[in-house]
Amino acid sequence: MAPSIPHITVLGSLNMDLVAYVPHHPLPGETLTADRFATSPGGKGANQAVACAKLSRARPTTTTPTTTDDDPTATANVAMVGCVGADGYGAQLKRSLQRYGVDVRGVEQREGCETGVALILVDVPTGENRIVLNPGANHALGAGEFEDLARLAVEGKGLPDLLIMQLEIPLETVLAALRAARREGVDVLLNPAPARTLPAEVYDGLAHLVVNETEAAIFGEVEEGLLDDERGLEAVAEGFVRKGVRNVIITLGGRGVYYMSKDGRKGLVPAEKAKVVDTTAAGDTFVGRYALDVVGKKGTEFDVETAVRKANKAAAKTVERAGAQDSIPWRDELE
Repeated sequence: MAPSIPHITVLGSLNMDLVAYVPHHPLPGETLTADRFATSPGGKGANQAVACAKLSRARPTTTTPTTTDDDPTATANVAMVGCVGADGYGAQLKRSLQRYGVDVRGVEQREGCETGVALILVDVPTGENRIVLNPGANHALGAGEFEDLARLAVEGKGLPDLLIMQLEIPLETVLAALRAARREGVDVLLNPAPARTLPAEVYDGLAHLVVNETEAAIFGEVEEGLLDDERGLEAVAEGFVRKGVRNVIITLGGRGVYYMSKDGRKGLVPAEKAKVVDTTAAGDTFVGRYALDVVGKKGTEFDVETAVRKANKAAAKTVERAGAQDSIPWRDELE
């Protein structure tokens, strides 16, 4: 392994996904019979760690769990920090991460907690999903654990080149890690989902903000319809830049992705064509592929448009498959 390859740490959620595939999303009071049911590892944090790991390396030729340390072709080291219950689901989640090449030394199995669970309904005709989340052990991650970045450092590698976070863990914990990263000069990619009110300090100096259309409307405090055209997208993105964000990414599903950088680069990248089977983990795949471009350009100019186009391509591959982590492509599947 080349000693200079970058290091990504994901601080976030790990959930077991209980997925029902239904002919349509149920109406109030309606009982449906599912076409099929699946249980699979998930959670936005874990999905994004898996996306970084899988998209940084070719599909392994062995089923033996490895990390990117064992793969000389890997383009990044990927570590997960989070909390699961001391139960069967927790052990399964850790094994799944290891299988895809993620360092799990930062994933704690905590006694007295149950592993987080997500109930997912997938509309088979459209591939769209609806999710109900029980956070469980994810909410056991306290802010006091991240007042410095010691827990986010990996032995022998030090602090990460990029810290990725979402909002499926307590907001106070995210804010504590964000402040510590700012003090240490570690760039942060924030994917603030599920959306909730954020203090202004979040945006000041934030390297990368990745939001979908609904989240952009909530955080930008505008009517969602304003984002129907490029002028509205530009206005909302400019608002985030004025608050201090260096790169703003707004994912728009079938309409593509709008991006804006502090240096004035901006544009709307059209969506990749795809036959949609299941949209679960598409956004997480986008984040993972985008993050790899971020750390891969360390010391050189980061090309946000190229990163968005690559991330779009990876996400399009994901929606053509069912499931969460299993649906995320390996690097060689996109080459």
